[in-house]
Amino acid sequence: MTPPPEPLDGPWRDTSLADGERVDHLLAAMTLEEKTAQLNGVWVSADASGAPVAPHQHDASGEPLAWEEVIRDGLGQLTRPFGTAPVDPAAGRASLVRSQREIMNANRFGIPAIAHEECLTGLAAWRATIHPVPPAWGAAFDPGLVERMAANIGGTMRLLGIHQGLAPVLDVARDLRWGRVEETIGEDPYLVSTIGAAYVRGLQSTGVIATLKHFAGYSASRAGRNHAPVSVGPRELADVVLPPFEAAVREGARSVMQSYNDNDGIPAAADRRLLTELLRDRWGFEGTLVSDYFAVTFLHTLHRVAESPESAGALALESGVDVELPDPHCYGDRLTALVRSGELDEALVDRAARRVLLHKCSLGMLDPGWSPDPGDSPLDLDPAPHRALARTLAERSVVLLDNPGRVLPLSAPRTLALVGPLADTPDAMLGCYTFPAHVGRNHPGTPLGVPVPTVYEALHRELPDTRIVHTRGCTVDGPETDGFEAALAAAREADVCVLVLGDRSDLFGRGTSGEGCDAEDLRLPGVQQELWEALAATGTPVVAVLITGRPYALGAAADASAAVVQAFMPGEEGAGAIAGVLSGRVGPSGRLPFSVPRSPGGQPATYLGAPLARRSEVSSVDPTPRHPFGHGLSYTSFSWEDPRVDGRPADGSPVPVPTDGEVTVGCTVRNTGRLAGTEVVQVYLHDPVARVALPVRRLVGYARVDLEPGEARAVDFTVHADQSSYTGPDGVRTVDPGLLELSLAASSEDPRHTFTVDLRGPARTVDHTRRLTAAVRLDPAGEEEAAAPGGPGR
Repeated sequence: MTPPPEPLDGPWRDTSLADGERVDHLLAAMTLEEKTAQLNGVWVSADASGAPVAPHQHDASGEPLAWEEVIRDGLGQLTRPFGTAPVDPAAGRASLVRSQREIMNANRFGIPAIAHEECLTGLAAWRATIHPVPPAWGAAFDPGLVERMAANIGGTMRLLGIHQGLAPVLDVARDLRWGRVEETIGEDPYLVSTIGAAYVRGLQSTGVIATLKHFAGYSASRAGRNHAPVSVGPRELADVVLPPFEAAVREGARSVMQSYNDNDGIPAAADRRLLTELLRDRWGFEGTLVSDYFAVTFLHTLHRVAESPESAGALALESGVDVELPDPHCYGDRLTALVRSGELDEALVDRAARRVLLHKCSLGMLDPGWSPDPGDSPLDLDPAPHRALARTLAERSVVLLDNPGRVLPLSAPRTLALVGPLADTPDAMLGCYTFPAHVGRNHPGTPLGVPVPTVYEALHRELPDTRIVHTRGCTVDGPETDGFEAALAAAREADVCVLVLGDRSDLFGRGTSGEGCDAEDLRLPGVQQELWEALAATGTPVVAVLITGRPYALGAAADASAAVVQAFMPGEEGAGAIAGVLSGRVGPSGRLPFSVPRSPGGQPATYLGAPLARRSEVSSVDPTPRHPFGHGLSYTSFSWEDPRVDGRPADGSPVPVPTDGEVTVGCTVRNTGRLAGTEVVQVYLHDPVARVALPVRRLVGYARVDLEPGEARAVDFTVHADQSSYTGPDGVRTVDPGLLELSLAASSEDPRHTFTVDLRGPARTVDHTRRLTAAVRLDPAGEEEAAAPGGPGR
């Protein structure tokens, strides 16, 4: 066998030089074809028919790509080598190493490809840990825990030789009918910012590149339809949609993925103002911008703003898209031909290739002796510490919505009727970007890869002395009611009925939640609501457990139930978390990252509404939620004592603060009950008079406070005047002088202490460098910490 040629040597291999200098030397030595090759991704194991991918993508796929042809001049990225089919981890790692060696041997400079994977709820690979979906992260109100989860995910990716993860999703939920609500962290930009930035910190701490999705506006689509047009105004974009991306870019996120939607007629992939003028020129983002899969092609086939694949590629590249994923349908040879014909400036190719090569340089891929082999470390992708952390996050994310009869925690009932379509299926725990849901279902007979207990199994372990009678009652979304009779009979003969309802997550209409699984309204799918109503009428106490990807309108059945528990697809350890909350082994501490609607219509409506977005006499539609953002109950009780401002007892008078200053507000939280518990203290800002119609209140800080019975802890928040800023009618973000209110609250509708702040001084214009978050201090037994990125000094 002929040995592979030695790669060309040059200053680009000199590790004593700065990365930028090394890459500039390399670019100067590369041909046009070699530079454009760095802008290509290749999905080597995807079916060219597009069948396992998504609608419309088969239109772009065409003939299978010849491997030797596509790597002849190098390659920018390898698309999902582990997340396309069930692959044994060891075999997959060996295969990836072989592919990388072939890529390195095929190009003159020996440059490997960046391998990327989905990693929203854990690495989307067979046998990898399955974590809860992002709404559960939001419900936990715990950035530190999410950061640790992301670090675990990144560590797993590094074991396999993966360099880039397509997460986190930073879309702020705007319409709960949207199927991808289950991928969002919540409906509040502050919560999304703080949790999302924590994910970025965790993933990138392992050397894996985080990719922010979806930039921008995707979740605000008309009628909550996937890929639908977006009509947000510039103020909503600036003050609701963009802040999570600002926070993550500030945190050092190294890649961004543009979204599929158009904003007021301009597709994101063709929006130079968004991708270059805002993201790069104003915010200073220096990483790579990758396309969502086939989004460049969609400029031609769906948006129809480009007359050909070539013109779509040129439009995207000019706008700021550096890498076309998953395959080179509009870049590659098409870009090369446009440059050769004089229709495209080669400087645009150089700009994008330089960004890609800077990433590779920072990853060591240009260093002498770099090897694609990540080593021979044991490949346990679901080790015990990862499962333990997944369990902790699942436990902290379960929200107790109602418990009027104090039926929960369950006191070892003699007989328990366990009813519902999600009571005995692992699918209940899985979001659409988990490997079994996203890929495994296309391979019938393939095991899940990791243990995923069901609620039925977990309750048997949790309540070993209880006789559990299980019957499904109905399916998730079918119309059949023939199972009602058995369910009602089981409930009538039991001490308590646990009813497990919710979603089946899948893709493009195959589920009730997930990408492309949008809802017409917010009724529970199928006949689940009817089953719930029938069970509530039996007289047996009903504890409803909702395992969903979005909140649903719960109806009168919820009012007639003994308790209602909300979980958001809590991952492989989720059943144990739910059973633990039901038994009382786990104290419920989750808080709602979305409002729970009272009626199934009336969307879109979030808690971030101006006064006229709330109930008024000018409309017959009442958008008041059944449960507000931030709501959640506990098995113990708390008192909020000693309200204070800047360390002094609050006396109700306005506190003067400069328009460039800060104020510290706080209280002492005491556990007045008999059980350990966690209170989540939230800080909301209200601006009574502004130059535009603002939300009545919005979150500007929060902290989890863990307390033993009788224990008290002081919690203080330092809020900077920058956090009161908003985009005015002139399009400029400003801090205005005047009166503000800061409330310490148990939810967006449950303030406990309110402080008036008098901002004094000149109005101040602020930008992306403004203070983004409140600093939090917990005492005693608490350490000073920034609740999120953008604390003091950021």
